[in-house]
Amino acid sequence: MLSDCHKRIQYFLRSLVVLAEQALDGPLSEPLNKDQRIRLETALHYFREGGPRHTADEEESLFPRLRSIDTPAIREAFAKIEELEADHKRAEAKHREVDTIGRRWLADGHITNKEATQLSALLAGLSRLYDRHLVIEESEIFAIARAVLPEFEKEALGQEMARRRGILLRSVNAEPYRA
Repeated sequence: MLSDCHKRIQYFLRSLVVLAEQALDGPLSEPLNKDQRIRLETALHYFREGGPRHTADEEESLFPRLRSIDTPAIREAFAKIEELEADHKRAEAKHREVDTIGRRWLADGHITNKEATQLSALLAGLSRLYDRHLVIEESEIFAIARAVLPEFEKEALGQEMARRRGILLRSVNAEPYRA
């Protein structure tokens, strides 16, 4: 589930980058054409709603579980986990700025050249941050979690993530529901 979120982050970030590049070439059609508007609204919504849930999945559910396990591999990972948490704060600040510009773009149907340049710079910074950040999570932190977390902890993690999204999961170990 965490890896799937990373794919969505990359997808929606690429969408925003393409839209920002189009804005640098001049204002998008006045008003924004329907496809551009939908892509912009959807990407902004994802980072406003889905992004914080994903961060909570890691910071409130995964990382504390890893910190509770005292093994050499986890102790080595602590510094990386702290770096990832700092990345989350940097990304959150950049996403707020992107959201402000994006909402103005949606409301006005255009953004200024200065805003388009600022938006492109913010998105380039986010792209660099995520390029490094996601590799560390995928190849190191998630790999450690798969190796050291007992199945009941992985299931609890999945349940917490589902609850953040308003989804009720039945335990894979529970008796089947009978009507």
